[in-house]
Amino acid sequence: MNREIVELEQRLARRQAICRMGSGFGGVALAAMLGKLDRPALAAGAGTHNLQVKSPHHAPRARAVIQLFMHGGPSQVDLLDPKPELSRLSGQAPPSEVADDENRTTYLLGSPFKFSKHGESGLEFSEVLSGIASHADDIAVVRSMFTEHRNHEQAIWMANTGLIVSGRPNIGAWVAYGLGAESQNLPAYVSLPDPTGMPVDGARNWSCGWLPPVFQGTAIRSEGMPVLHLQPKTVRASEVDHGRLELLRRLNARHQQSRPGELELDARIASFELAAQMQLSATDALDLSQETAATQKMYGLDQDKTRSYGKRCLMARRLVERGVRFIQLFMAGQPWDTHSNNTDGIRSCCGQTDQPIAALLTDLKQRGLLDSTIVQWGGEFGRTPGAEQRGDNKSTGTEGRDHHPYGFSIWLAGGGVRGGQTYGATDDFGYRAIEHRTQTADLHATILNQLGLDHERLTYPHNSRDERLTDVYKAKVIQELVGA
Repeated sequence: MNREIVELEQRLARRQAICRMGSGFGGVALAAMLGKLDRPALAAGAGTHNLQVKSPHHAPRARAVIQLFMHGGPSQVDLLDPKPELSRLSGQAPPSEVADDENRTTYLLGSPFKFSKHGESGLEFSEVLSGIASHADDIAVVRSMFTEHRNHEQAIWMANTGLIVSGRPNIGAWVAYGLGAESQNLPAYVSLPDPTGMPVDGARNWSCGWLPPVFQGTAIRSEGMPVLHLQPKTVRASEVDHGRLELLRRLNARHQQSRPGELELDARIASFELAAQMQLSATDALDLSQETAATQKMYGLDQDKTRSYGKRCLMARRLVERGVRFIQLFMAGQPWDTHSNNTDGIRSCCGQTDQPIAALLTDLKQRGLLDSTIVQWGGEFGRTPGAEQRGDNKSTGTEGRDHHPYGFSIWLAGGGVRGGQTYGATDDFGYRAIEHRTQTADLHATILNQLGLDHERLTYPHNSRDERLTDVYKAKVIQELVGA
């Protein structure tokens, strides 16, 4: 076999070899399992440009994050921030202190949903979040978030990358860069998009920006083959696959040695190796048939409304169990963008997500994983406490709410977060954050802190300076949320 490899090396150009062997990852996986193939480093680049496990800056409270991103902007006053005064004055013109400076709303709109207290803490939730509310004592609601832009894309960039400009690394990429991959058989950073369509801003939601490409999020499908092209189209004897892939490994190594510092090349070679390991690991991790019927029912897999989001929540739990550090769940488009029919839109979104999210929290807690896993829920901004004017829709029941960056709510659970509390407050109408105003950088700093990362020390040289996730902001870790 070695003589044949040498002869092939002499006859084949590297590019031809790669083209001819693109379907042979199965042989790599088999050979690695049998110990017949020397496994190269997961990323061959020098220094920090790899996914080898790295030491955190300080002792971590959490080892993983599940981000439940709600594209479109969920309404704080209908879900997490009850406002009796808003309901009392519903239909009236807003007072001057909360008047809409863009003249898009002309009367206050009280919530149609009832709020009630839950758990020993008495944390208040809307009636459409009854499943999530059952975990009130594990949840910390931040009611004083604010952001810097009212357009979706810019606010999404802020929520995920720390600034309202495109092209920056997502928080998941920063976590992968700072800590590496806990599992060498699965990615450090995984995205679970909706099988019916991409979220607004597409793949940029899990982009590594200008960080080395090896830290890019890996999108995994919840329908069909989880990762495309893992299985070879043509079945061959293991000896043949071994020889072909051994040749490819040698050619890759030779090519890489002659081109030091090419991060795209390092990432591509790392992806080849990861693909080999994932052939069996990803298939096993995402095989939901291994779960009991009771577990599948708990996540809502037996119902059309909850099946899709429930599958992704269950996949997230299985990935956390296997060492994936950062997992994102997305819905198609921006379903929380309730410019009209706010009531029906919220009922629909909560109907799809509330039971699966409650099941995820229950499952993580039962398995002892919630203590080490941060679950984050929220969107890019909130919604106006006034009714948006889109035609003559006053008092018709079809009123909507516009984008609202000045005060909104998110929640966190697990990973050392102190549950059963609210942090910060908006005014009596849910218009503006007024107490413990919390910017995105504070939230990012707190999440990194729980993972053992100091947001001021987690830097990467770019544009002639050391950049970081919290960048130009004087961010703080929110000790009230995570303090002992």
